[in-house]
Amino acid sequence: MSLTLLFTVIVLALIFDYINGFHDAANSIATVVSTKVLSPTQAVIWAAFFNFVAFLIFKEHNVANTIAKAVDTSQINLVVILAGIVAAIFWSLLTWWFGIPSSSSHTLIGGFAGAAIAHGGITIVNFQVIGKIAAFIFLAPIIGMILAYTLTVIIIHICKYAIPSKAEWWFRKLQLVSSAAFSIGHGGNDAQKVMGIIGAALIASGSIQDFGQLPNWVPISCYLAIGLGTMSGGWKIIKTMGSRITKVTPLEGVAAETAGAFTLFFTGQMGIPVSTTHTITGSIIGVGATKRLSAVRWGVTTNLLWAWVLTIPVSGVLAAITYFIVSYIIK
Repeated sequence: MSLTLLFTVIVLALIFDYINGFHDAANSIATVVSTKVLSPTQAVIWAAFFNFVAFLIFKEHNVANTIAKAVDTSQINLVVILAGIVAAIFWSLLTWWFGIPSSSSHTLIGGFAGAAIAHGGITIVNFQVIGKIAAFIFLAPIIGMILAYTLTVIIIHICKYAIPSKAEWWFRKLQLVSSAAFSIGHGGNDAQKVMGIIGAALIASGSIQDFGQLPNWVPISCYLAIGLGTMSGGWKIIKTMGSRITKVTPLEGVAAETAGAFTLFFTGQMGIPVSTTHTITGSIIGVGATKRLSAVRWGVTTNLLWAWVLTIPVSGVLAAITYFIVSYIIK
Protein backbone atom coordinates (compact mmCIF):
# COMPACT_ATOMS: atom_id res chain seq x y z
CA MET A 1 0.00 0.00 0.00
CA SER A 2 2.75 2.47 0.95
CA LEU A 3 4.65 1.82 -2.29
CA THR A 4 1.48 2.33 -4.33
CA LEU A 5 0.71 5.51 -2.39
CA LEU A 6 4.24 6.83 -2.96
CA PHE A 7 3.96 6.13 -6.69
CA THR A 8 0.57 7.90 -6.79
CA VAL A 9 2.00 10.94 -4.97
CA ILE A 10 4.95 11.19 -7.39
CA VAL A 11 2.72 10.85 -10.47
CA LEU A 12 0.27 13.47 -9.17
CA ALA A 13 3.14 15.80 -8.25
CA LEU A 14 4.47 15.62 -11.82
CA ILE A 15 0.94 16.16 -13.17
CA PHE A 16 0.74 19.27 -10.98
CA ASP A 17 4.13 20.34 -12.36
CA TYR A 18 2.76 19.96 -15.89
CA ILE A 19 -0.36 21.95 -14.94
CA ASN A 20 1.88 24.57 -13.37
CA GLY A 21 3.64 24.89 -16.72
CA PHE A 22 0.56 25.61 -18.80
CA HIS A 23 -1.06 27.62 -15.98
CA ASP A 24 2.01 29.85 -15.74
CA ALA A 25 2.98 29.82 -19.44
CA ALA A 26 1.56 33.32 -19.75
CA ASN A 27 4.03 34.63 -17.19
CA SER A 28 6.93 33.95 -19.52
CA ILE A 29 5.34 34.83 -22.85
CA ALA A 30 2.50 37.31 -22.25
CA THR A 31 4.50 40.40 -23.12
CA VAL A 32 6.43 38.86 -26.02
CA VAL A 33 3.09 37.75 -27.55
CA SER A 34 1.37 41.06 -26.76
CA THR A 35 4.10 42.97 -28.61
CA LYS A 36 3.94 40.45 -31.51
CA VAL A 37 7.67 39.69 -31.28
CA LEU A 38 6.72 36.00 -31.38
CA SER A 39 3.53 34.18 -32.27
CA PRO A 40 1.87 32.28 -29.40
CA THR A 41 3.13 28.94 -30.76
CA GLN A 42 6.69 30.20 -31.17
CA ALA A 43 6.57 31.80 -27.74
CA VAL A 44 5.49 28.67 -25.84
CA ILE A 45 8.22 26.60 -27.53
CA TRP A 46 10.76 29.30 -26.70
CA ALA A 47 9.65 29.47 -23.06
CA ALA A 48 9.47 25.67 -22.64
CA PHE A 49 13.03 25.26 -23.91
CA PHE A 50 14.38 27.78 -21.42
CA ASN A 51 12.27 26.29 -18.62
CA PHE A 52 14.34 23.13 -19.05
CA VAL A 53 17.62 25.04 -19.50
CA ALA A 54 17.11 26.17 -15.89
CA PHE A 55 18.04 22.58 -14.87
CA LEU A 56 21.60 23.32 -15.99
CA ILE A 57 21.76 26.61 -14.06
CA PHE A 58 19.96 26.09 -10.72
CA LYS A 59 22.13 23.40 -9.14
CA GLU A 60 21.71 24.20 -5.45
CA HIS A 61 17.95 23.42 -5.21
CA ASN A 62 17.52 26.07 -2.47
CA VAL A 63 13.83 26.63 -3.22
CA ALA A 64 13.10 22.89 -3.19
CA ASN A 65 14.79 22.56 0.19
CA THR A 66 12.66 25.40 1.58
CA ILE A 67 9.43 23.76 0.36
CA ALA A 68 10.41 20.45 1.94
CA LYS A 69 10.91 22.26 5.27
CA ALA A 70 7.53 24.02 5.21
CA VAL A 71 6.21 21.30 7.52
CA ASP A 72 7.92 18.84 9.87
CA THR A 73 8.47 15.89 7.51
CA SER A 74 9.03 13.54 10.45
CA GLN A 75 5.43 14.21 11.59
CA ILE A 76 3.57 13.65 8.32
CA ASN A 77 2.68 10.73 6.08
CA LEU A 78 2.03 10.20 2.38
CA VAL A 79 -1.71 10.86 2.78
CA VAL A 80 -0.88 14.42 3.88
CA ILE A 81 1.21 15.02 0.76
CA LEU A 82 -1.39 13.36 -1.48
CA ALA A 83 -4.17 15.58 -0.10
CA GLY A 84 -2.06 18.70 -0.56
CA ILE A 85 -1.33 17.88 -4.19
CA VAL A 86 -4.95 17.00 -5.02
CA ALA A 87 -6.14 20.32 -3.56
CA ALA A 88 -3.42 22.20 -5.45
CA ILE A 89 -4.38 20.55 -8.75
CA PHE A 90 -8.05 21.38 -8.22
CA TRP A 91 -7.44 25.07 -7.42
CA SER A 92 -4.92 25.49 -10.25
CA LEU A 93 -7.36 24.03 -12.80
CA LEU A 94 -10.24 26.09 -11.44
CA THR A 95 -8.33 29.38 -11.67
CA TRP A 96 -6.96 28.42 -15.10
CA TRP A 97 -10.50 27.73 -16.34
CA PHE A 98 -11.64 31.20 -15.31
CA GLY A 99 -8.47 32.83 -16.65
CA ILE A 100 -7.29 34.00 -13.22
CA PRO A 101 -3.47 34.16 -12.97
CA SER A 102 -3.25 32.86 -9.41
CA SER A 103 -0.06 31.39 -8.02
CA SER A 104 0.43 27.66 -8.54
CA SER A 105 3.30 27.92 -6.08
CA HIS A 106 1.17 29.27 -3.24
CA THR A 107 -1.55 26.78 -4.13
CA LEU A 108 0.91 23.96 -3.53
CA ILE A 109 2.23 25.47 -0.30
CA GLY A 110 -1.28 26.17 1.03
CA GLY A 111 -2.39 22.62 0.22
CA PHE A 112 0.69 21.10 1.83
CA ALA A 113 0.25 23.15 5.02
CA GLY A 114 -3.55 22.64 5.22
CA ALA A 115 -3.29 18.86 4.96
CA ALA A 116 -0.46 18.82 7.52
CA ILE A 117 -2.55 20.81 10.02
CA ALA A 118 -5.49 18.43 9.51
CA HIS A 119 -3.16 15.52 10.23
CA GLY A 120 -1.12 16.70 13.19
CA GLY A 121 -2.32 20.11 14.32
CA ILE A 122 -0.96 23.58 13.80
CA THR A 123 2.40 22.89 15.50
CA ILE A 124 3.42 20.63 12.60
CA VAL A 125 3.79 23.67 10.31
CA ASN A 126 7.06 25.59 10.17
CA PHE A 127 5.62 29.09 10.43
CA GLN A 128 9.02 30.73 10.00
CA VAL A 129 9.20 29.26 6.49
CA ILE A 130 5.50 29.87 5.73
CA GLY A 131 5.79 33.46 7.01
CA LYS A 132 8.74 34.17 4.72
CA ILE A 133 6.83 32.73 1.76
CA ALA A 134 3.70 34.72 2.65
CA ALA A 135 5.70 37.95 2.95
CA PHE A 136 6.93 37.58 -0.61
CA ILE A 137 3.35 37.37 -1.88
CA PHE A 138 3.56 41.15 -1.52
CA LEU A 139 7.32 41.76 -1.74
CA ALA A 140 7.96 39.94 -5.04
CA PRO A 141 5.53 42.05 -7.13
CA ILE A 142 6.68 45.22 -5.36
CA ILE A 143 10.33 44.42 -6.16
CA GLY A 144 9.37 43.63 -9.76
CA MET A 145 7.32 46.83 -10.01
CA ILE A 146 10.08 49.11 -8.66
CA LEU A 147 12.76 47.51 -10.83
CA ALA A 148 10.58 47.64 -13.96
CA TYR A 149 9.59 51.26 -13.34
CA THR A 150 13.21 52.30 -12.76
CA LEU A 151 14.54 50.35 -15.73
CA THR A 152 11.87 51.77 -18.06
CA VAL A 153 12.64 55.36 -17.02
CA ILE A 154 16.39 54.80 -17.55
CA ILE A 155 15.91 53.20 -20.96
CA ILE A 156 13.53 55.96 -22.12
CA HIS A 157 16.08 58.59 -21.02
CA ILE A 158 18.94 56.84 -22.84
CA CYS A 159 16.92 56.36 -26.04
CA LYS A 160 15.18 59.72 -26.20
CA TYR A 161 17.29 60.83 -29.19
CA ALA A 162 17.27 57.46 -30.96
CA ILE A 163 15.46 56.89 -34.24
CA PRO A 164 12.14 55.30 -33.12
CA SER A 165 12.02 52.60 -35.81
CA LYS A 166 15.62 51.55 -35.18
CA ALA A 167 15.14 51.54 -31.40
CA GLU A 168 12.01 49.39 -31.71
CA TRP A 169 13.89 46.93 -33.94
CA TRP A 170 16.55 46.51 -31.25
CA PHE A 171 14.05 46.14 -28.44
CA ARG A 172 12.13 43.47 -30.35
CA LYS A 173 15.38 41.48 -30.55
CA LEU A 174 16.24 42.18 -26.91
CA GLN A 175 12.82 40.95 -25.86
CA LEU A 176 13.81 37.46 -26.99
CA VAL A 177 16.69 37.62 -24.50
CA SER A 178 14.61 39.05 -21.66
CA SER A 179 11.78 36.53 -22.14
CA ALA A 180 14.34 33.69 -22.20
CA ALA A 181 15.83 34.97 -18.94
CA PHE A 182 12.41 35.13 -17.33
CA SER A 183 11.61 31.59 -18.54
CA ILE A 184 14.82 30.33 -16.95
CA GLY A 185 13.81 32.00 -13.69
CA HIS A 186 10.32 30.52 -13.99
CA GLY A 187 11.66 27.00 -14.51
CA GLY A 188 14.27 27.32 -11.77
CA ASN A 189 11.75 28.59 -9.25
CA ASP A 190 8.61 26.57 -10.01
CA ALA A 191 10.07 23.17 -10.91
CA GLN A 192 11.92 23.18 -7.59
CA LYS A 193 8.67 23.50 -5.67
CA VAL A 194 7.52 20.13 -6.95
CA MET A 195 10.99 18.74 -6.30
CA GLY A 196 10.51 19.77 -2.67
CA ILE A 197 7.15 17.97 -2.46
CA ILE A 198 8.54 14.78 -4.02
CA GLY A 199 11.53 15.02 -1.68
CA ALA A 200 9.18 15.30 1.30
CA ALA A 201 7.28 12.22 0.04
CA LEU A 202 10.49 10.20 -0.30
CA ILE A 203 11.51 11.19 3.23
CA ALA A 204 8.05 10.41 4.65
CA SER A 205 8.11 6.97 2.98
CA GLY A 206 11.59 6.20 4.32
CA SER A 207 13.09 5.99 0.81
CA ILE A 208 15.68 8.66 1.69
CA GLN A 209 16.76 10.12 5.02
CA ASP A 210 17.14 13.79 4.09
CA PHE A 211 16.82 16.15 1.14
CA GLY A 212 20.52 15.89 0.33
CA GLN A 213 19.91 12.31 -0.86
CA LEU A 214 17.37 13.37 -3.51
CA PRO A 215 17.94 11.11 -6.57
CA ASN A 216 18.82 12.71 -9.92
CA TRP A 217 15.62 11.55 -11.64
CA VAL A 218 13.59 13.94 -9.48
CA PRO A 219 14.97 17.27 -10.79
CA ILE A 220 15.18 15.97 -14.37
CA SER A 221 11.54 14.83 -14.38
CA CYS A 222 10.34 18.05 -12.69
CA TYR A 223 12.06 20.36 -15.19
CA LEU A 224 10.84 18.21 -18.08
CA ALA A 225 7.24 18.23 -16.79
CA ILE A 226 7.07 22.00 -16.39
CA GLY A 227 8.61 22.49 -19.83
CA LEU A 228 6.03 20.20 -21.45
CA GLY A 229 3.28 22.02 -19.56
CA THR A 230 4.49 25.38 -20.83
CA MET A 231 4.33 24.05 -24.39
CA SER A 232 0.63 23.35 -23.82
CA GLY A 233 0.03 27.09 -23.41
CA GLY A 234 -2.55 28.88 -21.30
CA TRP A 235 -4.31 31.27 -23.62
CA LYS A 236 -6.95 32.69 -21.26
CA ILE A 237 -4.31 33.85 -18.79
CA ILE A 238 -2.09 35.17 -21.60
CA LYS A 239 -4.90 37.59 -22.50
CA THR A 240 -5.11 38.86 -18.91
CA MET A 241 -1.36 39.19 -18.42
CA GLY A 242 -0.52 40.51 -21.89
CA SER A 243 -3.13 43.18 -22.46
CA ARG A 244 -5.78 43.57 -19.77
CA ILE A 245 -3.43 45.00 -17.12
CA THR A 246 -1.80 47.53 -19.47
CA LYS A 247 -0.66 47.72 -23.08
CA VAL A 248 3.08 47.19 -23.51
CA THR A 249 5.61 48.09 -26.21
CA PRO A 250 8.78 46.04 -26.96
CA LEU A 251 10.78 48.49 -24.82
CA GLU A 252 8.40 48.01 -21.91
CA GLY A 253 8.36 44.26 -22.48
CA VAL A 254 12.14 44.14 -22.14
CA ALA A 255 11.97 46.18 -18.93
CA ALA A 256 9.19 44.05 -17.40
CA GLU A 257 10.80 40.70 -18.25
CA THR A 258 14.27 41.81 -17.17
CA ALA A 259 12.94 43.08 -13.84
CA GLY A 260 10.96 39.88 -13.34
CA ALA A 261 13.94 37.69 -14.23
CA PHE A 262 16.19 39.56 -11.79
CA THR A 263 13.62 39.13 -9.02
CA LEU A 264 13.32 35.37 -9.66
CA PHE A 265 17.08 34.82 -9.78
CA PHE A 266 17.57 36.87 -6.60
CA THR A 267 14.86 35.09 -4.60
CA GLY A 268 15.92 31.71 -6.00
CA GLN A 269 19.43 32.18 -4.64
CA MET A 270 17.90 33.10 -1.28
CA GLY A 271 15.81 29.91 -1.35
CA ILE A 272 12.52 31.82 -1.28
CA PRO A 273 9.75 30.21 -3.38
CA VAL A 274 8.02 33.21 -4.94
CA SER A 275 5.21 33.37 -7.45
CA THR A 276 6.24 34.02 -11.05
CA THR A 277 2.67 35.22 -11.59
CA HIS A 278 2.96 37.86 -8.87
CA THR A 279 6.42 38.88 -10.04
CA ILE A 280 5.60 39.52 -13.71
CA THR A 281 2.30 41.19 -12.79
CA GLY A 282 4.16 43.66 -10.58
CA SER A 283 6.68 44.26 -13.37
CA ILE A 284 3.97 44.93 -15.95
CA ILE A 285 2.28 47.36 -13.55
CA GLY A 286 5.67 49.07 -13.08
CA VAL A 287 6.14 49.75 -16.78
CA GLY A 288 2.51 50.85 -17.11
CA ALA A 289 2.92 53.33 -14.27
CA THR A 290 5.74 55.14 -16.12
CA LYS A 291 3.18 56.47 -18.61
CA ARG A 292 0.59 57.46 -16.04
CA LEU A 293 -1.14 55.66 -13.21
CA SER A 294 -4.38 55.57 -15.18
CA ALA A 295 -2.62 53.43 -17.83
CA VAL A 296 -2.81 50.54 -15.38
CA ARG A 297 -6.23 48.90 -15.26
CA TRP A 298 -6.55 48.83 -11.50
CA GLY A 299 -9.89 47.00 -11.57
CA VAL A 300 -8.19 43.98 -13.13
CA THR A 301 -5.24 44.34 -10.76
CA THR A 302 -7.54 44.42 -7.70
CA ASN A 303 -9.19 41.18 -8.82
CA LEU A 304 -5.76 39.59 -9.16
CA LEU A 305 -4.83 40.70 -5.63
CA TRP A 306 -7.93 39.02 -4.21
CA ALA A 307 -6.97 35.79 -5.99
CA TRP A 308 -3.46 36.02 -4.53
CA VAL A 309 -4.65 36.61 -0.97
CA LEU A 310 -7.22 33.81 -1.08
CA THR A 311 -5.02 31.17 -2.71
CA ILE A 312 -3.15 29.87 0.37
CA PRO A 313 -6.15 29.71 2.78
CA VAL A 314 -8.55 28.27 0.18
CA SER A 315 -6.00 25.65 -0.87
CA GLY A 316 -5.39 24.82 2.79
CA VAL A 317 -9.10 24.26 3.49
CA LEU A 318 -9.51 22.14 0.35
CA ALA A 319 -6.48 20.05 1.32
CA ALA A 320 -7.76 19.52 4.87
CA ILE A 321 -11.12 18.29 3.52
CA THR A 322 -9.31 16.03 1.03
CA TYR A 323 -7.11 14.65 3.80
CA PHE A 324 -10.11 13.57 5.89
CA ILE A 325 -11.81 12.00 2.85
CA VAL A 326 -8.71 10.08 1.72
CA SER A 327 -7.94 8.96 5.30
CA TYR A 328 -11.47 7.60 5.64
CA ILE A 329 -11.29 5.77 2.30
CA ILE A 330 -7.98 3.98 2.90
CA LYS A 331 -8.76 2.90 6.46
